[in-house]
Amino acid sequence: MPEAKSWQFRWAVERWRALPAWQLPVVSALVGLAVAAGAVTAAGPWDSGQRTAERDRAEAASGTGGEDHGEQTGGRSGRTAGGATPPAAAVLAALGAASPARSPDPVPPPTRSGLADALSPLLKDPALGPLRTASIVDATTGKQLYGSRDGTAAVPASTIKIATAVAALDALGPDHRIATTVVEGAGDGEIVLVGGGDPTLTAREAKGPDAPASLRALADRTARALKSRGAKKITVAYDTSAYGGPEEHSIGPNPNLAPVSALMADEGRLDDSVSGPAPRTAVPAEDAAKTFAGLLRERGVKTKGDPHGTTAGRRAGTLATVRSQPLSVLVERMLTVSDNDIAEALARQTAIADGEPASFGGAEKAVAGRLKKLGLPLSGTRFADGSGLSRDDKVSAGLLAQLLVRAADTERPALRPVLTGLPVAGFSGTLRSRYADAPTGTGMVRAKTGTLTGVNTLAGTVVDADGRLLAFAFMTSDAVDAKAAQSVLDRLASTVANCGCR
Repeated sequence: MPEAKSWQFRWAVERWRALPAWQLPVVSALVGLAVAAGAVTAAGPWDSGQRTAERDRAEAASGTGGEDHGEQTGGRSGRTAGGATPPAAAVLAALGAASPARSPDPVPPPTRSGLADALSPLLKDPALGPLRTASIVDATTGKQLYGSRDGTAAVPASTIKIATAVAALDALGPDHRIATTVVEGAGDGEIVLVGGGDPTLTAREAKGPDAPASLRALADRTARALKSRGAKKITVAYDTSAYGGPEEHSIGPNPNLAPVSALMADEGRLDDSVSGPAPRTAVPAEDAAKTFAGLLRERGVKTKGDPHGTTAGRRAGTLATVRSQPLSVLVERMLTVSDNDIAEALARQTAIADGEPASFGGAEKAVAGRLKKLGLPLSGTRFADGSGLSRDDKVSAGLLAQLLVRAADTERPALRPVLTGLPVAGFSGTLRSRYADAPTGTGMVRAKTGTLTGVNTLAGTVVDADGRLLAFAFMTSDAVDAKAAQSVLDRLASTVANCGCR
């Protein structure tokens, strides 16, 4: 956030925390709008510029096969991908922490009957399709205040990323960083580029403390190490053994996701985009290794032959290492722009942490195991992937809402990036272009979207008209008109935000 505005932001948050309960609804709305407006001008590159939440149903049916969050078309004046936490984050953190911590029950929660009166007519809207489920939960107590088929498992699309985020943060912690390393090879003059599973590793210019791990910086350090050892000519190999199983997602080649490899640069994108669909390489590890070899040559290191795959020895000497941004930043970026590559990486990182194979199957087992330990309702669930591109995924509205409650728990601060990464209605991420039909939710609703052909979901948090922090989830399947269904979901969330409902 620009220095000129940082003191105003801190003042607003402190004033918000100090207010009596009766003033919370009005001021929380003003602070939310003000901070969200700041997100438009000051956020990192995944928040700057106009983007479309998902492609229209007709485009989705054309063979691309998965969720499409649109391309970034705005300027790139912000920091490089993976920069500072979106400015809305601090307010979200305050919302998640202040309500349970500062007083046991500052305002009463809405009643089931009040919520039913407000939401039932909207849930009957035919635009939602035949299956529609809902869950509203008090974030302070964890008690469900309203439910409609809330235990029914349905295809979540990208809202499953909330589960992926909770599992990864619980397994690894918000400060964990993913390493990419260069080690000595087995052959004479051989070095091995070892992928640790960081999809945000970049071959582009990346400067500053908040930048993602840089392949250029890794080449700088490797070149220095080689020259200090008097190496004259080297062979570059690469190691992707950190991950196992098939690299290709069940949907097949797709612009929404690169092959899931432990080594890639810039998510395997073949253009200069940083988010959304893009042409992808079919061989991300080989391409990253070739780029790395080229960077070494630019630094005066002679190489011979093309890079080849290998497995580095366990005791191989380390020449250089770079590390990703903290897991908290990766989670926020994943949720804000619905980044599928980060989602699949975090699912596998969870598997590695829990001793499971770093594959689609191992990640599914690890994510489910983590959520079970957190006491979450898993009946009928299936985590076929970490991104939500698979239609084999199944979760309930009740689970999505309870995941957000866990993230708001003051005793689980490690999970807070799940809240801070949620897009802000009308201002950031996949909600930037939404809420034209539900303006009362603009700046008030923070939520993760989910869209596949015929599937539309929304899960997030609001502070209601009485100042109560609520978690919500709405899911619908077999809708004919995606935009119409999304409009109803937006109005449902806006209704919760603007209703005392007692």
